[in-house]
Amino acid sequence: MSCDFLSLANPGVQKLHPYQAGKPTDELERELGITNIVKLASNENPLGLSDSVKAALQKELTELTRYPDANGFYLKQALADKYSVEINQVTLGNGSNDLLELVARAFVEPRHEVMFAEHAFVVYPIVTQAIGAKAVVVKAKDYGHDLTAMAAAITDNTKLIFIANPNNPTGTFLEQDEIKAFLTKVPSDVLVVLDEAYFEYAAEQRRGNAIAWIAEFPNLIVSRTFSKAYGLAGLRVGYSISHPDIADILNRVRQPFNCNALALKAAETILKDQQYLVDSVNLNNAGMKDLCAFFEANKLDYIPSMGNFITVNVGQSGDEVYQKLLLEGVIVRPITGYGLPQHLRISIGTEAENQRFKQALTHVLNLK
Repeated sequence: MSCDFLSLANPGVQKLHPYQAGKPTDELERELGITNIVKLASNENPLGLSDSVKAALQKELTELTRYPDANGFYLKQALADKYSVEINQVTLGNGSNDLLELVARAFVEPRHEVMFAEHAFVVYPIVTQAIGAKAVVVKAKDYGHDLTAMAAAITDNTKLIFIANPNNPTGTFLEQDEIKAFLTKVPSDVLVVLDEAYFEYAAEQRRGNAIAWIAEFPNLIVSRTFSKAYGLAGLRVGYSISHPDIADILNRVRQPFNCNALALKAAETILKDQQYLVDSVNLNNAGMKDLCAFFEANKLDYIPSMGNFITVNVGQSGDEVYQKLLLEGVIVRPITGYGLPQHLRISIGTEAENQRFKQALTHVLNLK
């Protein structure tokens, strides 16, 4: 006796496909027997784990038979102090992805519309479809957000707007005055999530402080992560800062213990390690400059990026070039699914990793 279990799923879920993460190095090793592998596919921090975090995690190991603090008090207090907000404005998540889904699940119904830009982070359409809401995809402008067009697309059914700044996978950046002008056009009952996962990599003089705008725009939610510049991708911890009433609602649907004990301790520790953050950004800036120079020298068009990755047009099928790079032991990210079939997204690595990528791409594309 069999059953069509797919037909039992919610209509939106039936049409979903599992999220495709960057290929793990051990998977490539299993498939091709390659051992000397460089992974530049998932926008991970190439600096390695902070020594301060290593020491903190070692101490925390003795407490792993106990549940973590379900409210994450010490991390929330540290974030509240850092950003001069109240502790009841902070919500913790299993990575910032968790927060994006929490907002959608808490506020959006199938009759609503969720808006985001073309070429924006794939989690936005995933969470929208999973709850059966209507996705409104606004055409990109220069590979990034067209806020004028997005404001014009707001209807009575619009409930949630996602804006990634810097944007993933294109690395485009919106200036603070552009975003603030957009917020003045958004009705107060429409939530705006400003997804700042790559915030720390953006040029310091241009980052601004969107968190300070929440007092003026209570419908604004700012989300950030410890996975990128802070180097904790494997521990999965992110956070959002919002009006206390929004944070209260998010905590009603948040899973108990959604941040594990090691993640909480690591995030609390790395917030104090300013030198690690400086070193991460400096390494990224150097690598970005190097790859941009390489692309320019080889007349390859790329999208200027404010993240820890860069997207380049390889002038042919990105999927095919990706497969050829795998044979060279280099993993990057094809982004055909983002509507960019001739582009590849390359995470900024160490100097040696970037060099391996340049050598591999030179060979694959027959560059001089």
